[in-house]
Amino acid sequence: MSGLSDAALRHLREVSDQPDLSGTPYEVIETLGRGGMGTVYLAHDSRLDREVALKVVQLPEGTGDLDRLLLEARVLARLEHPGIVPVHDAGLLPDGRAFYAMKHVRGYGLDEYARTAPIPERLRAFERICEAVAFAHAHGVIHRDLKPENVMVGPFGEVLVMDWGVAKVRPRLLSPPRTSPPALTPPTPSLPASPPPAGREGAKTAHGTILGTPGYMAPEQARGDVARIDERTDVWALGAILAFLLEGEETPPRPLAAIRRRAMADEPDERYPKVEELAADLSLYLAGLPVGAHREGWMERIARFARRYRTPILLILAYLLMRVLLIFFLGR
Repeated sequence: MSGLSDAALRHLREVSDQPDLSGTPYEVIETLGRGGMGTVYLAHDSRLDREVALKVVQLPEGTGDLDRLLLEARVLARLEHPGIVPVHDAGLLPDGRAFYAMKHVRGYGLDEYARTAPIPERLRAFERICEAVAFAHAHGVIHRDLKPENVMVGPFGEVLVMDWGVAKVRPRLLSPPRTSPPALTPPTPSLPASPPPAGREGAKTAHGTILGTPGYMAPEQARGDVARIDERTDVWALGAILAFLLEGEETPPRPLAAIRRRAMADEPDERYPKVEELAADLSLYLAGLPVGAHREGWMERIARFARRYRTPILLILAYLLMRVLLIFFLGR
């Protein structure tokens, strides 16, 4: 008896992993991707005749990933911002798995986008990442897994921060909803009124537990020091993303290098205290103005002034050159 081919095994695994969507308005079209917590499918929503991205926890046994996915759905549902993917629906499937439906984002990962985009466009995209993260912080949510793979850039330049599954959430955001969430049509089990504390300092994120991605984790996060994780932890990850976006530049401009160094300082107290301050420094750099993270020398100041006013300086020089030439030729 011959064994099954790798392709056949993959097909069987995909079929066995298919979620039970009976009683819901969704039908799977294809698999978009798999992660540590769940699988994302492209699905058709027959109720509104549109395509959605359907995230489903991978396995029904065990509650950790299920609780975290439900928490992620609630977090995203409350963070209404152009840089954060909107959630359309959430609930439990007949097979016991949790799911939520969100906007299907078409575009490229930031890692792919950065291969072809010039540095100024990368920095503008980085500004929009900062805007979304700052909005989340203002609403008590710390992402904890910011990295290029978790940022999408759409075909019209829209930038969205994805994958909030390991977010740390302030308790006030996790208060029970005022009314029970409506059931799907046809009805399926609804979300629990008050989700378990996955994503806070509970069993899944206790001291010593490391959540995040190597290379994009702040030192306190890499140590599992949950008590010290706050907005400045995301600031460190944003600094790492900025460093990634500057790859290929042999010698990044000193102000940009200084912004990255301050964002990625080992001690949280030495970093930007808020994402808004990091974004403000970057905006100053893009506008040709001095940044707070870097003390300029007089030569740098002259060079920056020349870059910022390059066009009028060139016009003045061209005018003076023409005057000199006219004086020289007419005076002969």
